[in-house]
Amino acid sequence: MKLRIHKLAAVFTAVLCALTLASCGSKGSSSKADTTTAQQTTTAVTTTTTTTTTTTTPAVTEPVTTTTAKEKPAPKGNLNNLTGEYTLSDAAVGKRPIAVMVNNITFSLPQYGIAAADMIIECPVEGTITRLMAVYGDMTKIPDVCSVRSCRYYYPILAQSFDAVYMHWGKDETVAKDTLEKLKIDRLDGYSNSFVFGRDEERMKTFAYEHTGYYKGSLTVKALDQAGIRKDLKKEKNKPVFSFREEAKAVSKTKCTKCKAVFSAEYFSDFAYNAKEDVYYKSHNGSPHIDSSNGKQLAFENVFILGTTTKIINQSNLLISLDWHGGDGYYISHGTITPIKWSKADEFADIVITDKNGKEIKVNPGKSYLGFTPRLSDTIYS
Repeated sequence: MKLRIHKLAAVFTAVLCALTLASCGSKGSSSKADTTTAQQTTTAVTTTTTTTTTTTTPAVTEPVTTTTAKEKPAPKGNLNNLTGEYTLSDAAVGKRPIAVMVNNITFSLPQYGIAAADMIIECPVEGTITRLMAVYGDMTKIPDVCSVRSCRYYYPILAQSFDAVYMHWGKDETVAKDTLEKLKIDRLDGYSNSFVFGRDEERMKTFAYEHTGYYKGSLTVKALDQAGIRKDLKKEKNKPVFSFREEAKAVSKTKCTKCKAVFSAEYFSDFAYNAKEDVYYKSHNGSPHIDSSNGKQLAFENVFILGTTTKIINQSNLLISLDWHGGDGYYISHGTITPIKWSKADEFADIVITDKNGKEIKVNPGKSYLGFTPRLSDTIYS
């Protein structure tokens, strides 16, 4: 009986131990499972966050970057039709240029106010001399200009290419008078207008009287209003005078760092290229052509040497005629030169510049010199 009790006790003890060990093993498995589950949850959260950031950012930034790269800064100011540059004041938008006749005989030098011109036109007149026409695109920013001289009939015709108001001091009483009246040229004459013209008293101390007349540029707008002269450009003339490029480029593969426009044995204009400034500095009869108001030498981005023909039409005063209809020529810019043709269909038509095949050329932005010469074949360049 005692032996049976001991055997039952031993069995009970063994069962109890087995249950205890099973319980301990169950707790260890549960802890490990909890840890694994937590790690999986953390990883899942991390993966979700990373994926969201990666896919969202490029979709927002890429289109903005692409658009900005293609944008160009808007030009500042208003387009000057004579230069293709944005230099025009607000008050001058849509307004006519002003063309002023300027003495160029050696005894009248130096002139003043001409360095501010957007365009200088030089033509032969009687004898062997030349005369200038300074053209200003902004009538509100014209300086005083000296010395002002008389009209030769082809100058107002050239001025009408730009719908410019013509300023002069006197005229020859034959063909010039007839031209001004026939074409009804808008103009002011120093002989009859003392408001916007005057005599430079300081120059009168050392210069001959005929070389002392000056144009009071700051009074231009008031003078036009007083005379009842139209200030607004004709609709068809409110455009650039040339087909201007946005940026300067070579006009051919032929280099040109120096050139000379010859008008007579005594009168010629030289141009020397300054590559750093990308302009041609002008000399007059071998000496730097200086504006005495600021000491600056005349400089141009564009030089046009335009061939024409002339003949004496009055033996008593040697007045000449000049063919303003067209011819051959050269265009010099950006250190290069190219042959061209030029034409003007009628008195009020534009001056059109083309290549040798008749295709209108592109012109670099900037100031221009136009020299009309009967001696185009004497042009020298290198």
